[in-house]
Amino acid sequence: METQPSQRIECPRHNFEKTGRVLFCLILISCCIYASVFIYRTSFVVDGERFFTLFDDAMISMRYAKNLANGYGLVWNPGGERVEGYTNPLWVFFMALFHLLPLSQSKISLPIQLSGMGFLLINLFCVKKIADFLSNGDRLVSLTAVFLTAFCYPLIYWSLRGMEVSVLVCIVNFSIWLALRSVQTGRPSCVLYLVLGTATLVRPDMIVTAVSILMYILVVDPRNRARNGVLGLTVLFSFVLLQTVFRFAYYGEFLPNTYYLKMTGYPFLLRISRGLIVAPKLLCTMIPLVLLAPFVYVFLRRNSQALLLFWIFSTQMLYSIYVGGDAWESWGRSNRYVVIAMPALFILLGCTLADMRRLFSDSKYGNAIPLSKKGFTLGAISLVLGAQLSFNAIPSTGELREWLQLDRPYMADADQGSVETALMLKRTTTPEATIAVVFAGVVPYFSDRTAIDLLGKNDKNIARQKMRRLSDDSKMLYKYRAFYPGHLKWDYSYSIGFLQPDIIVRLWGPEQEALPYLEGKYISVRTPRGDIYLKRNSREILWEGLERQDSHSVSGS
Repeated sequence: METQPSQRIECPRHNFEKTGRVLFCLILISCCIYASVFIYRTSFVVDGERFFTLFDDAMISMRYAKNLANGYGLVWNPGGERVEGYTNPLWVFFMALFHLLPLSQSKISLPIQLSGMGFLLINLFCVKKIADFLSNGDRLVSLTAVFLTAFCYPLIYWSLRGMEVSVLVCIVNFSIWLALRSVQTGRPSCVLYLVLGTATLVRPDMIVTAVSILMYILVVDPRNRARNGVLGLTVLFSFVLLQTVFRFAYYGEFLPNTYYLKMTGYPFLLRISRGLIVAPKLLCTMIPLVLLAPFVYVFLRRNSQALLLFWIFSTQMLYSIYVGGDAWESWGRSNRYVVIAMPALFILLGCTLADMRRLFSDSKYGNAIPLSKKGFTLGAISLVLGAQLSFNAIPSTGELREWLQLDRPYMADADQGSVETALMLKRTTTPEATIAVVFAGVVPYFSDRTAIDLLGKNDKNIARQKMRRLSDDSKMLYKYRAFYPGHLKWDYSYSIGFLQPDIIVRLWGPEQEALPYLEGKYISVRTPRGDIYLKRNSREILWEGLERQDSHSVSGS
């Protein structure tokens, strides 16, 4: 009698988990493709060579990193005054490592962008970990959170444009997972506090997130309150003290220069008011259920674990309000302070959808809310896609086209113009020439010339002055919208009249303020990228080369 070969019986749960893993891998692959296209779209060709650049603020950090790698120290100008004009010390050290490699200036930004993509992918694993932890492995929760995070355009933009956002969002979500595990097991986690301490080295204001997580643990884990309090405060204080001692020893200051630039010289209430005006802009882009999801899940379910996610998002919003928002709010996207907490909101949305599914499938409510499994699935998919659209494509078609990568990313064209200007300056000036700039990243980095920062990010004198008002318009709302942190301090009598740069690349604010220091001393030259001003009879300007300067072939990506 022939025996039948044994047949493998597929477990429905096994198939369910396998499908979840496949979908997760597809999201990872799609994210890689999207990010790669984004990086390419930010590049451009100048004089037959393709250049990769970062956001202008990130290029300021790159200049510090290049000088550090070349042995000049943590300075903006080689041999110049020591000024802490960066807000991301550990990120600067990370950038410096790549400057030790034999890479050309045109390509050095590419590995930073690829690193950002790598951190984004690691973050997706962290998001999945948290979602699985909160939902006991519910595929709906994890896939919703991972999908929304993977294609959150503000997160992608700030990460791939070289800002420290990519590593910070990883740290935030990894810390959330460690905190949840610590509370569940009842064992204080030294690793958690070391990670949070490291976050303050990446960006000092991450102390807000670190203290928020510590406060949560102290509230929800009373049995270990003393141990967590002592361990957490000791570690965090040690990291802050370490930075402060180094800063004072190296720069002679207790706070970064950027603190004086952005947080002093402007009325506190006006700054808060501006923060309150720009904060609702993000919330208004959300469809109602997405906006209410955290409240529904946290307060109606009384879930203490989900409370941490809601708390992190709330504290980042409050911090953004406190500092008056970001300088780039006009872009219409989530700013750099809030975007690192957006995955927490996405996870809570996934948890809310899972609760709704249980409500619809519960036999107690089955007759009252008749809905098939297929109907709920279609509804959930529609809601998630709608949420993705609302986060990335509202309020105008411009945002939609940029998200779909039909238009080049924000500021990519400006960076191209800055590189053209920098290369022109490098050809038409001596290495001893000084240039005054408004945007202090791309032009100084690629021109390799001593630079003067007209807006004071790298100038102690300017940073400690009072902020200006860009308009005397009687409409108070306009005044609040015209608040650009880090872009409201300048002094032409000092930067131009006293320092006398050889070339001024651009002016900021009312140009008539600069006229007394320009008339008779500088020549205005109109270029396709704006006016530049050349100091008369300057020996550092190669006048013959400037006269022979022809337009060079330039093309976009």
